[in-house]
Formats: sequence, structure tokens, C-alpha cells
Amino acid sequence: MIKYVTEFLGTLFLVLTIGLVVIGPGADAGAADQLILMVMVYGRHVSGAHYNPAVTLALAMRGKLPGERGGAHMVSQVLGAIVATVMVVMTGQTFAPVPGASVTPVAALLVEVVFTFALALVVLNVATHPATRGNSYYGLAIGMTVGAAAFAGGPISGGAFNPAVGIGPTLVNALLQGGSFASLWYYLVGPRGRPWPPWCSSRRKTPPEPADHRPAGPPRARPFPSPR
Repeated sequence: MIKYVTEFLGTLFLVLTIGLVVIGPGADAGAADQLILMVMVYGRHVSGAHYNPAVTLALAMRGKLPGERGGAHMVSQVLGAIVATVMVVMTGQTFAPVPGASVTPVAALLVEVVFTFALALVVLNVATHPATRGNSYYGLAIGMTVGAAAFAGGPISGGAFNPAVGIGPTLVNALLQGGSFASLWYYLVGPRGRPWPPWCSSRRKTPPEPADHRPAGPPRARPFPSPR
């Protein structure tokens, strides 16, 4: 249970930070998103610190997470995003990701696909690969990836790169504030775009340890049974 609580709280703080920055005057959502994720991912020893259904899916397809746990992780993440958005609404304002006004659907979807792929690629390499096991910089790498994605792609697609960030705010905004579900599909389809699941599902295994080539000693004689 503590794993799912960690995923719930991590996603809650992520979405709450994004929401409060977005409704604030002159704030930079990309930098805030990067900073909060950079520190929250150090809960990895508890739950894996995904805070993103797309990352959970990538890890499950890579064979790093059982399917039943993956589904519970995703539910926890979406619930955290919903609660965070309700907390933002309590300030009197709301928010939800939407593509730029003059952006075509293809461009918005492509940005979500490409940068979600980049995030999944970084997570799989810095947090799960045996060559980087035990490193202390994975939080920096993951946070900087999200920050770069938000700076570059945010004005185009809305900058979710995370189905929970798309579902929670869009759902609450539509149900409580009369908003629209029209942009939700970008944040559901984009993170599951075709370029990255085949790579993640390759299930590359940890390379075997080198064989021990020391010469074997003489065979040990088997003891005779004791006389009765």
C-alpha cells in the first residue's frame, strides 16, 4: 500500500505545483515542473517514483514492473492529479493543458509523442539499467528532461507529457468549471505513441556476468558410507 500512497502523493505534488504556477502571474511552469520532479523522484526506493502512467507503462513493458502493480500505480497517479487540481480550484481558479491556439493537431500530438519518448528513454537508462545502477544523478537527469520538454514543447502541445497531468486537470475543469474535454485525447494518445512501445518492450536483460575461467581443481572424491 505504501507504494501506491507514494505514487499518489508524488503526482499530487507534481500537478499541484504545475497548477499553482500556471495560475500565478508571470511564473515559469517549465522550471517549477523540473524542480519538483527532480526532488520527488528520490522516492524511487519506495515505489519507483514514476508519477506518470506513461513511465509506468514503459517500465512494465520493459519487464521491470508486474502488470497488476502497474495498473494500481496508474490509478494512484490519476487520483493524485485529480485531488491536486481540486486543491487548485479551491483558490478560485482552474487550469488544464491545451495546445497552442494556432497549432495543428498533428503538431501537438507529435510533440507529446516525441517528448514522452524522451522521458521514458531517460528513465529507463538512468533508473533501471545495470550500467547506471546506484547513481545519484537520476533525479537531475529526469527533472532536466521534463524541464527541457516543457520549455520546448509546452507552447505547442500544452506540455503534459504525462497522462495524469492531462486527465486530472481536464476532468476537474470540465466537471466543475464547465470546461471542455476536446484536448484530452492528445494526452492519452500522445504518451502511448507508436515510436516508443516497441523499444521499451524489447525487454533487454541484464548482461550476464563474465564466466569464471580459473582452472578447475581435481575432482573431490566422494566419501564412502560409514560402516554400520
